[in-house]
Order: sequence, then C-alpha cells, then structure tokens
Amino acid sequence: MYQAWGSERRLTAIGRTALSYPARQALADRQLIPERTVLDYGCGRGDDVRALTDLDCSASGWDPHYKPDTPLTPANVVLLTYILNVIEDPAERRRTLAMAWELASTVLVVSARLTWERARVKGTEFNDGVLTGRQTFQHLYHPGELRAYVEQVTGRRCVSAAPGIVYAFKDDTARLSYLAHRVVPDAAWLASADTRSALAALVDQFERRGRLPRVEEMPSAVAGLLAHLKPNELKRIARDSSDPDKVAEGAKRTTLRTLLFLAVELFNGRGPFGQLPLGVQIDVRAFFSSYKEACRRSDRLLFKLRDDQYIRGAMNASTVGKLTPTALYVHQRAIEHLPTVLRLYEHCASIAAGRPQEWTIAKMNHQGRAVSWLHYPDFDKDPHPRIISSYHVDLKTLDASHTSYSASTNRPLLHRKHEFLAPQDLNAARYERLTRSEVRAGLYQNPHLIGTEAGWEAELERCGRELRGHRLVRRTGK
Repeated sequence: MYQAWGSERRLTAIGRTALSYPARQALADRQLIPERTVLDYGCGRGDDVRALTDLDCSASGWDPHYKPDTPLTPANVVLLTYILNVIEDPAERRRTLAMAWELASTVLVVSARLTWERARVKGTEFNDGVLTGRQTFQHLYHPGELRAYVEQVTGRRCVSAAPGIVYAFKDDTARLSYLAHRVVPDAAWLASADTRSALAALVDQFERRGRLPRVEEMPSAVAGLLAHLKPNELKRIARDSSDPDKVAEGAKRTTLRTLLFLAVELFNGRGPFGQLPLGVQIDVRAFFSSYKEACRRSDRLLFKLRDDQYIRGAMNASTVGKLTPTALYVHQRAIEHLPTVLRLYEHCASIAAGRPQEWTIAKMNHQGRAVSWLHYPDFDKDPHPRIISSYHVDLKTLDASHTSYSASTNRPLLHRKHEFLAPQDLNAARYERLTRSEVRAGLYQNPHLIGTEAGWEAELERCGRELRGHRLVRRTGK
C-alpha cells in the first residue's frame, strides 16, 4: 500500500558539464536536431538545455523547483530524463508521464535508472522503491518494465533506444523513420564542390545502392550542382561511369537491407506503405514486384528466427564470427557481414530492450533466443582484451540483465581475436599472426585454464613467454 511522504526531489538534480546519457543517445539517433524544438521536462539545473542550445537546438527547460516559470508549451521533442524514478507517488508518476506525452508533438524521450544500479543506491525499501539517507526516492526499472509502462500510458508502440531509454513517437511515420535510420543507416555522400565531383558522388551512390537516387534523396548541394542536367542525361552518365558488378552487388545489398528493415518493422509494428521513409519506398519499388511481395519475404525471414536448426545453419555458413557450442560471437565491425537473418536476430533484441552505447562483441545463442553485448574497451590495444561489462537480453521473455566486471580481479579475456572479425578487417591478419605464434608456443594446450587473467598469466609463465603489444617473445629473467 502506498505511503504518503514528501520527497526532497530537488536533491536528485545533479550538475553536469556535458550532455546527459539520454540526450547523447537522442542526439546520435537524430532525434535532437536544430530543426526541432526541445523541452526538457524536469530539467533540474538546466545543464542539458544549455548544452543543446550550444549545439544550435531550440531548447527550453521546465522544473518545479529550478525553472517553475518556464511556459509549458508543446515541443517537437520532450525529454523526461530520470524523472519517473524519483517520484514516490505512483499516481503522480503516471500523471507526469502523461503530461510529458501531451507536450510532445513528435517524440517523447523517457529515461530512468535501472535495477542493476541497486547496489549504488543506499537506503531502505519504501513503497515500490528505495528511500535514501538524503530523503530522496528511487524507483528502479527493469528495461522491459520501463518500455511496457511508457507504452501503457501513451498508448503507442515504443522503441528501446538503449538500456533505460525509451522513445515514444506521436505517429508511425516518425517511428518508422527512426527504425530505418537505425537498421539501415544512410550511406554518406561524397563531398561535392562542382559538377564533376557531384557526378562522382552520384555514381558512388548508384554503385552502393544498386539504383539511382532521386532528387529528393540527394543533399541540397549535389542537387543544386546537377540541376542543369535532365533526368535521362543523369541516368546515361551514371550508367556509363559506373561499374556494373558494383551496381549489381549494391542492388543485392539494398534488397537484403530492405528485407531486414521490413522484418524489424513487423517485429515492432508494421505500418502502411505510405508511412515508410521515402528511400525505403523507392527501394521496394525498385527491387520488388510489390510491397505485398516484399512484406511476404520479410515475414518469412522473421519466422525463420524461431527455427533453431535454420539459425544454427546460418551461423555455420557465416564467414564472420567465432562459433562455439552455444553461441556465435561477432565483433561490432563485422556485424554488417553477417547473414541477414542473424542481423535481424541482433536488431530485434536491440529494439526490444535497447542496445548499450558501449559494446564490442555481440553474442547470439543458437539454441533459444538471447543476445548479449559484451564490452572490451581495449580490444584493438590489448592482445587479450579483458571484459568490462555484459548486457544480456532474452528474446522470449524480454528480460534483460547487466553484469559488471570492473571490480573483478580475475576477469575473463579473449583469445584468437581475428576470429571475431571479418577477414577483410584491417587488423585481422596481425591478430591471426599472434594466434599462430601462441599456438606454436604451446599456450593453448590447456584451454580450460586460459579463459581468465590468472590462468592465462600462469600459462604464459609455464611456456616462458610474455607479450609486447601483439608480439609474443621469450620471457626475460628477473
């Protein structure tokens, strides 16, 4: 039963010298752009507002204690940053979320602290949260709980942008545009200063996409430089100047990416053709006989996620990643080289519970459906990088968990780094040479011992070896 109590909520407002984590995520996801107005609802001391203003965003902030006189007028983007977790009254919590949603005309960005932070919140249990020694309150959320709560109050299908960050869009057009950017980011256009360089940029896009971009898809600078050329003339120049093999490869890649997007869209809620981003609409018309056919094929792709045998076959056929008896491990740089169904696997988990901002390797189970994002911050510097954290999502239950290894004195570490990368990765050959030298030295004779820092160091000593960067050398006497 709820107990009434006056929380010192103002004490939870901390000072920042940089953008908050949710604001950085929204900025990276192109939800915070100069063309949109922003309201930080419950802005505290206003640090996000000042930082966004410095980035040329039209931002304002309201707070009942620090900024009570700011007019509460609708904005394109409303930030509700770490507010829901400090409200001890569930009814007021719900009213606050409803008011923030009413003020948002495009997207509401909601963030809250998560249950795995409980050890850092000192206090006693109170209502559905924790009462701290400073007389502040914290209700900690499971990632799935936060998303479900926002969906319940807003009545909209929401997207988990990252652990503890949820986007609620006012209409499906905005939601689908976000999903398209997240699943299939736009290829950057080459810089253009004159007609010749603009044509080179057009040809590059033609080869990448497998189709000519329309004027509406071109950067304004490119469109302006090519405005004097007729459409048929542009087509002729592009086809004469392009590599047919690259165009064919680009068409294949775009077809698979379109299927990937449509499958993710179905997982999150499919809209009508007219609500799709323009680029996706053009891709569907260019590479499929109809929208119905494209949806049918993407539906089959999503259905295959349920088939353990099919997923294991896709993992066996993959040219990238390290396959173990339980899962496939793939470096972030190699994800785009995975078979489409495995990319869909990873994307569905990220949409359901949020992909962490910092991660190095994705682990995808081939029995059951679960994805873990593992963070090895020194992957390219350390010949055997140590894990810092793991974020795990079960796709069947949508339960998520976080494990930190930062305080561990005997962390798990990686071997055979090249196996996590695509063969064409610039570092793969160097890492493979290190692996071969370690095998020759006998360091992998006891695989059950080398998975942790202490065990690996013991094997290095046994074999009389030490590492200098990515070179294995004989251990010097001490």
